[in-house]
Amino acid sequence: MTYPTKYIPNAITLSNLLSGCFGIVAATQGNLEMAAYFIWIAALLDFADGLVARALKAYSTIGGDLDSLADMVSFGVLPSFIMFGLIENALEVKDTWIPYLSFVIAAFSALRLAIFNVDTRQTDKFIGLPTPASALLISALPLGTLAWFQMLIASPAFLVVLALVDAYLLVASIELLAFKFKNYSWADNQLKYIFMITSIILFILLRSVAIPIVLVLYILLSIAVSTKSARNPTTE
Repeated sequence: MTYPTKYIPNAITLSNLLSGCFGIVAATQGNLEMAAYFIWIAALLDFADGLVARALKAYSTIGGDLDSLADMVSFGVLPSFIMFGLIENALEVKDTWIPYLSFVIAAFSALRLAIFNVDTRQTDKFIGLPTPASALLISALPLGTLAWFQMLIASPAFLVVLALVDAYLLVASIELLAFKFKNYSWADNQLKYIFMITSIILFILLRSVAIPIVLVLYILLSIAVSTKSARNPTTE
């Protein structure tokens, strides 16, 4: 590997962080839709840096720490600013502390990332909701155009409860699937393939509104797999 090549994954990670910074600026300017799109860009970059690191065999402790720092900005702070704007827009009384509850997402994202970095159990599974999934959930809110969805995000109570539930899921002791395949056979990955196909269909039909629905399905599937494994501990 040439000397500059090993820095390519870190450059992608920094692009993730910059995307989060740009999204925060958009959110503070009231452009919540653009801020949401920056979360999507950051998520793609977050996926790409790991892919490139594996392809180039460019692993480093700095790269892992940098990834967590970038994720904190893009998937912790940025979603909090989006939720802050949504709650503030939904409230009739503007001079209130209630929108600041949104920053519980940033606080618990930091806690989740710190736990993940030292938790050796989270290699083939996640314990608690990954920060990118949490951020993508929040990103769906300003982008949903369906009437019933617009009614939901116009409710301050719904938004506050969602922020608190999202923060709880980040650190909850719930085993969630990490979509890492030991092999690609249908027999060994049937539930994962069904979930992926169902998710694609939902995205085609509902677009961004599909994100919270897919997330709920993801949690239910993970619980089902975890329960099955507990009953059959010898099953791979």
